[in-house]
Amino acid sequence: QVQLVESGGGLVQAGGSLRLSCAASGGTFSRNTMGWFRQAPGKEREFVAAITWSAGTTDYADSVKGRFTISRDNAKNTVYLQMNSLKPEDTAVYYCAADARPFSTRIYSTVYAFDYWGQGTQVTVSS
Repeated sequence: QVQLVESGGGLVQAGGSLRLSCAASGGTFSRNTMGWFRQAPGKEREFVAAITWSAGTTDYADSVKGRFTISRDNAKNTVYLQMNSLKPEDTAVYYCAADARPFSTRIYSTVYAFDYWGQGTQVTVSS
């Protein structure tokens, strides 16, 4: 059973930075597209970023382009989300997710394309 554990969330002032990590176990991490989503109170879970198994393709939500960077280390079974120039509207619970389809070269920026989810980590950006 695939397990995803996020870490790195916290409280930061606007303009600051955080790096989220997601450690994967129990599956074939290196073969799978990984993604980050977020959910603010009262809102639906939304796509943030994703990266294919070989890191050959990445995709970002328009709201985070140029500020967030997704990366992965397959040797460590870990995916990262570097978040810079944070804004109060980035406040949310951030979730790591894995697409069960191996060796996919396309990214589908929807919750329905991802099969495994972490428990989430809170990111709060103060103004």
